[in-house]
Amino acid sequence: MDIYAIVTEKIVNLLEQGVVPWRRPWTSTGLPRNLVSKKPYRGVNFFLLSASKYVSPFWTTMRQANELGGRVRKGEESTIVVFWKVEDAPQSTEDLDTAGPDEKARRRFLLRYYRVWNLEQCELPQAVLDKLPKIETYEHDPIEAAERIIAEMPNPPEIQHAGSKAFYSPITDRITLPPRELFASVEEYYATALHETVHSTGHQKRLAREGICEVAPFGSAVYSKEELCAEMGAAYLCAEVGITAAVIENQAAYVAGWLKKLRDDRKLLIHAAAQAQHAADFILSRPHPVA
Repeated sequence: MDIYAIVTEKIVNLLEQGVVPWRRPWTSTGLPRNLVSKKPYRGVNFFLLSASKYVSPFWTTMRQANELGGRVRKGEESTIVVFWKVEDAPQSTEDLDTAGPDEKARRRFLLRYYRVWNLEQCELPQAVLDKLPKIETYEHDPIEAAERIIAEMPNPPEIQHAGSKAFYSPITDRITLPPRELFASVEEYYATALHETVHSTGHQKRLAREGICEVAPFGSAVYSKEELCAEMGAAYLCAEVGITAAVIENQAAYVAGWLKKLRDDRKLLIHAAAQAQHAADFILSRPHPVA
């Protein structure tokens, strides 16, 4: 039995037993929030700030940074935060003469914005920094076999370490990973890196997979199949590296979550496994058998 079949069987067995809930394997830095008020940003601002390259969840205006005795470093680029400003709607004299009490109190909502900077873009007094909650970090030694697989992938994407999210962007052909020190274990770091690496094989210039080449809304069937492929592919590559035992339960739980989205259609797991094997073979520069 080959390594792909062995890993697939392990995942299927764990699915049948019921697996632990999947967790994000790196330290959460918390919701984006204002440095002074500590209030989290809401609505679209949550997404605007979460998409940044910074690990710190704290943001400040230039005035706030100055009032704290610090400053925004010269040349740092700001991020826009939006809010609704409420104003009384203007009314003509004629309108006022004929309007009822409710109409006179009409208001209008105007979309406005202001600029904020992340804590990492500022220089602040140590006394201010000491009061902020510390982000838990870990020390890891690299796993050479995993490093080699990533480094020797043909026609590889760019990889950067920034922010607190892991994702692959087909537009820029870039993998973004949280810094290594945010991961609770080195095995989970590589499992995450390999997951995103498998996603990158779907790019048009590699294997041209539907889930990457076409627009696939979050939670859609196409999106879900691509996630199954990426996690199965990561599981295969983790087996190649020898770290399966440390990550297999999380991988099986992740697969279970996406199968649930697809109404537990186990046939999809087999289809995803075939795509995942093709992706793993590509990353490992192995010839892929023609069906």
